[in-house]
Amino acid sequence: MIGLAAGLAWFDFSAYRPFHLGLDLRGGSHLVYEADTSQLSSTSDIKEAMISLRAVIERRINAFGVAEPVIQTESSGFGLEAKQRLIVELPGVTDLKEAVKLIDITPVLEFRVERPDGPEKEEILAAYKEAQTALTEGKPLPNNPLLGQDPEFIPSPLTGRYLKHASVQFAQQSIGPSISIAFDATGAEIFAKLTKENINKRIGIYLDGAPLSAPTVREEIRDGKAEITGDFTLTEARELVRNLNLGALPVPIKLVSTETVGATLGQEALDKGLKAGVIGLIVIATFMILWYRLNGFVAVVSLAIYITLILAIFKLLPVTLTAAGIAGFILSLGIAVDANVLIFERLKEELRASGVGPGPGAHLHDAIRAGFARAWLSIRDSNLSSIISALVLFWFGTSLIKGFALTLAIGIIVSMFTAITITRNLLLAIAPSSKNRWVHFLFGSGLKH
Repeated sequence: MIGLAAGLAWFDFSAYRPFHLGLDLRGGSHLVYEADTSQLSSTSDIKEAMISLRAVIERRINAFGVAEPVIQTESSGFGLEAKQRLIVELPGVTDLKEAVKLIDITPVLEFRVERPDGPEKEEILAAYKEAQTALTEGKPLPNNPLLGQDPEFIPSPLTGRYLKHASVQFAQQSIGPSISIAFDATGAEIFAKLTKENINKRIGIYLDGAPLSAPTVREEIRDGKAEITGDFTLTEARELVRNLNLGALPVPIKLVSTETVGATLGQEALDKGLKAGVIGLIVIATFMILWYRLNGFVAVVSLAIYITLILAIFKLLPVTLTAAGIAGFILSLGIAVDANVLIFERLKEELRASGVGPGPGAHLHDAIRAGFARAWLSIRDSNLSSIISALVLFWFGTSLIKGFALTLAIGIIVSMFTAITITRNLLLAIAPSSKNRWVHFLFGSGLKH
């Protein structure tokens, strides 16, 4: 057991597989985007879009060589009205302009169908005419929500989220380069339906809200392929194709907050967290040894094994350590000791019930086993309630809270193993073959014998 602990300690403090440090400890950029899901009609569509959005952003950032980015989605509210956010953490990137550029250059590709003639279209055109008149006369623009709508086209379900790949091509009827795009299976079905329902009508192709082209549909297109034409130079066409292939955003996003954490500030937070952990460990160890004597020493050894084991788990999973995560780990140290306290108090009761004096060696072993058996139910119930609390925090919390909840939950689970298995086996291994006042003192607790 000691050899295994030594091996884990070497693994924990070796350079092999270093710990994954979060943004607040390593330094970097923290960006929060809000996704516009107003065009999606169901919560399942929103969920799929956010999953796709996360994958697209991660693929784009990885293409620029940013090491270990942390990209998460977050929802606040209920149903279709819930706000959907994308949280991006870029360790080592302290230039906010560079960080924003990695994401903002991703184009939003949309396909819109022709708006039918009718009162709605006439109202929108009238609103734009009124706004144009106001601009001509130098008056402020009227506050009309219709000004934000496209009078010619309306959104369709087909967006860049279904894009499979794009390429530059030179068609004979085209003066400059055009862009050929192909959709995945789902996108091909949607595109086939759109073209079937809009024969002899136009389909507008928009990139980042700007119209690129509006070709007229002549027949149903079933192979999921389309062509984007426009006044492109070869360089522009290649850049657009590269960006589309890196991932077109399934929904528009808007940057709502930014934060930069310097490397010096992150190192300071890390140092303070480690210092707090060491001080807490020393205080706990001193109390356990002074109050519980030999049992306390065994608990400290078990706690040392617990620390090496949990740090190894943090490395292997790997767990991204943040300041909140370190706080959860330090809190789990106290929970680990709490289990030992319950066991030792039960053991003291067993020793008191058996009396003091010489007796068979098995009697002390029986007291140890009985103490563990009686403490197990309390340890199980208290730790189970703490694990449930950690799971709730992880499920509903923000990224900061999730780091705390994850390290706390792992710590509680490992502490149950070390308290019930390692501490128990160590006590049984060192229990003497006879029981006298000296043995009773070593295995007792408090100020009295």
